[in-house]
Amino acid sequence: MIRNGASQGKIAYFSMEIALSNEMHTYSGGLGILAGDSLRSSADLGLPLVAVSLVSRKGHFRQELSPEGKQSEHPNPWDPSKQMRLIPEEVKVGIQGREVTVKAWLYMVKSPLGGAVPVYLLDTDTAGNAPEDREITSYLYGGDQRYRLKQEAVLGIGGVRMLEALRINVCRYHLNEGHASLLALELLGRHGGDAEKVRNLCVFTTHTAVDAGNDRFPYELIREVVGEVAPQETLRKVGGQDVLNMTMLALNLSSYANGVSKTHRDISRELFPGYDIHAITNGVHPYTWTSGSFRRLYDQYLPGWAYEPELLARADLIPDEEILEAHSVEKRRLIDHVNRETDAGMGYDALTIGFARRATAYKRTNMLFTDVKRLRKINSRAPLQLIFAGKAHPRDFPGKRMIEEIFNHARTLKDEIRIAYLEDYDMEMASKLVAGVDVWLNTPLPPREASGTSGMKAAHNGVINFSVLDGWWTEGWMEDITGWSIGPHPSESVSPEERGRRELKDLYSKLEYVIVPKFYYKKDEWVRTMKGSITRIAFYFNSHRMMQRYVTEAYI
Repeated sequence: MIRNGASQGKIAYFSMEIALSNEMHTYSGGLGILAGDSLRSSADLGLPLVAVSLVSRKGHFRQELSPEGKQSEHPNPWDPSKQMRLIPEEVKVGIQGREVTVKAWLYMVKSPLGGAVPVYLLDTDTAGNAPEDREITSYLYGGDQRYRLKQEAVLGIGGVRMLEALRINVCRYHLNEGHASLLALELLGRHGGDAEKVRNLCVFTTHTAVDAGNDRFPYELIREVVGEVAPQETLRKVGGQDVLNMTMLALNLSSYANGVSKTHRDISRELFPGYDIHAITNGVHPYTWTSGSFRRLYDQYLPGWAYEPELLARADLIPDEEILEAHSVEKRRLIDHVNRETDAGMGYDALTIGFARRATAYKRTNMLFTDVKRLRKINSRAPLQLIFAGKAHPRDFPGKRMIEEIFNHARTLKDEIRIAYLEDYDMEMASKLVAGVDVWLNTPLPPREASGTSGMKAAHNGVINFSVLDGWWTEGWMEDITGWSIGPHPSESVSPEERGRRELKDLYSKLEYVIVPKFYYKKDEWVRTMKGSITRIAFYFNSHRMMQRYVTEAYI
């Protein structure tokens, strides 16, 4: 499975976070969910994959929201011994002049079809390490730049050494985002500085759509934390002259690089001119993100769909009334959950719109409230229900203020529009939301959304997307067939002011004149669009197709 001729070996998939289960707090958001879905599809497809990540014993954080919507963060610990076993092998990584012992927990991602992918979660919380070193793998994305670099050293350098200690023959290293880039420097040292040999071993996926999102470390900090991992001249040549840019390092030491949508590929080429960056659009694991009601429908009418999700292209065969009933079951389940968790008092029959994202400025969580008077007018003709969820980064104060703003609107409009903001968004909550709402809303500020996957999950459940044309939606959107667009197409050259005007016009006009009438008065057309969401989106935007693309384009 390698270009240069070796036919045996494993693909080693390195990711700072991987969402393996709701009980294992080894992820914070989309990157981890994507990694978990990649492994689940690899197990289904029988791919020779092994994964490496960090154990993150204390998680990212647990979100608590006050009655006013003020977010506070709390540790979110979990016990790895209840989910997996500690293996005997251990390796050493030099950090700040100390030899840090790294151990690993083994978790198996198992497929009902018989395949399995081993995941090694690296852990420095072991006897003999200094107290500060025992904390390196505690908090996902915790601490300062120094702490982050220590984590990336354990992941990249420690991960390569752990696989070697386990005698796993690796034919390709897949760097899922720049956090794992130090593995390329470890390989460079092992191959006598031969960059071409390292390039033939590495492939790289970037998930970042803005330059500021790329990890950068001053060279003084690199020397302090990991020492002379490579000659300074080599390091500056492959990682940047002024600071070590982890994305540039990965690009320079990988034979294949890709963005996570076609739009993101184009943005990445602009950010890093001269590099040959491809596009493999993200997908979601079909079985994981399809609700019980729709699984039963697909099993009946499209047997084999979970292994061959392309069969979902035939979902038109399913009777309309059965599609509607399956959705009704999941909607009632969601509404019951929302009413238990909040005092929203939502009903089963109202048009329900869902929005669940990391709460940060470019996601524009509050965009729907730009013109409250217009929103009230729409609601006066036909009732709306709005369900929000999402965490703000502990230091993202504008993101936190957006959550408070949603709570304020919920209080102000409580006698007119039912609005709920659910606390501590996680995989389990996401499963309920993407299956139970009627419309999935997404309002990123283009071109900031590299891909996004929540709308793909919604489509697996017949939920219809209403989204700004960014990330994956520029590929999945077919107006009135798979859902509806908000604002101009990315190919149009418009000023930010004009873009904003057109986005707001589409948001309110389509909601009032297209979505609401179709939902309440044209059920046959509504279910036709639900089916379009399944047949034109779910059949393609899944992680089976995505991993098959990685195999044929990047791994072999």
